[in-house]
Amino acid sequence: MNPNYYCVIMAGGVGARFWPMSRLKTPKQFIDILGDGLTLIQKTFNRFTQICLPENIFVVTSADYKELVQEQLPQISEQQIILEPSRRNTAPCIAYANYKIKEINPNAIIVVAPSDHVIFREDVFFNIIEIGMKAVEKNDWLLTIGIRPSNPNTGYGYIQYDEDKVYKENSSIYAVKTFTEKPELSMAKKFIESGDFLWNAGIFMWSLKSIEKAFHKYLPEVDQLFKQGQGFYNTPGEKEIINKIYEVCKNISIDFGIMEKAQNVRVFAADFGWSDLGTWGSLYNIRSKDENQNAIVGKRVKTYNTNNCIVNMPKDKIVILEGLDNYIVVENDGVLLICQKDNEQLIRQYVTDVQVDFGDKFI
Repeated sequence: MNPNYYCVIMAGGVGARFWPMSRLKTPKQFIDILGDGLTLIQKTFNRFTQICLPENIFVVTSADYKELVQEQLPQISEQQIILEPSRRNTAPCIAYANYKIKEINPNAIIVVAPSDHVIFREDVFFNIIEIGMKAVEKNDWLLTIGIRPSNPNTGYGYIQYDEDKVYKENSSIYAVKTFTEKPELSMAKKFIESGDFLWNAGIFMWSLKSIEKAFHKYLPEVDQLFKQGQGFYNTPGEKEIINKIYEVCKNISIDFGIMEKAQNVRVFAADFGWSDLGTWGSLYNIRSKDENQNAIVGKRVKTYNTNNCIVNMPKDKIVILEGLDNYIVVENDGVLLICQKDNEQLIRQYVTDVQVDFGDKFI
């Protein structure tokens, strides 16, 4: 295993669209959401131990979730948990991790991945990461992974690639033309029809030197802030300087801040059974279903004339459902949600309303 290979797992999100299973105190990445005994972050960590040494895997998360990470990933040291004092999106998260890793190994080759994705064909995934890491080791590239789309999903960002600019050593790696954030359905359909668009998986590979240059050129204000911490990273003085940095650091994504601007961006077109598990609908799509196309978790759920629903109930709760079609039915810790699947984009608003009317206890 290459000792220069490092992984940064981003695990700071709150997963509001998975409410009420995902809550502020226990977001979705820390939940066994597939019901197979492992949380999403545990699956992600285990996956990357096939590519990187365990001591080269870092987890970036909110300071609020330090104990959850330590509990669920006892294999990693406290030094491998990168604690953000506040949420500032993915660019500051990655900049912070870069400077931590630079103090350890300035020749690092890094893969950055979210903590809450599901991958069904892991052997294919491992092969793609291996090829990608070798490619960015040899080339000054910012490489991202694009998933060949199966439908015009409006919940994903899209990457358009240039079919005429393909990597000579691998015909699945292309230069990037454009990035588009979550398009309207009509536009997403056009993307699918064109054949040169991919879903943006939010997984990145680059050398530390390449991403450093990109921050210096495209996000100099963010880079200068984190540069102030040099000499303090991986020391007892890190927390104090990071608190000061995050007080003034802008909130910006790596896509908007760098990937959409840089000229050396490449995309690896792939298909390895991927889902970002962003919504109840995406979970419904990958769960097994009964003869009426209901995806049910819960040992005491009875359905009558009920079809196309996703149901998630505590194991000791007896639930009778009659006459429902295309619904989300979820109960967790004092909250019951019954919502049409087609309206799941409203869940964020429900969370806000519950917080205003009933307090933080239920969000």
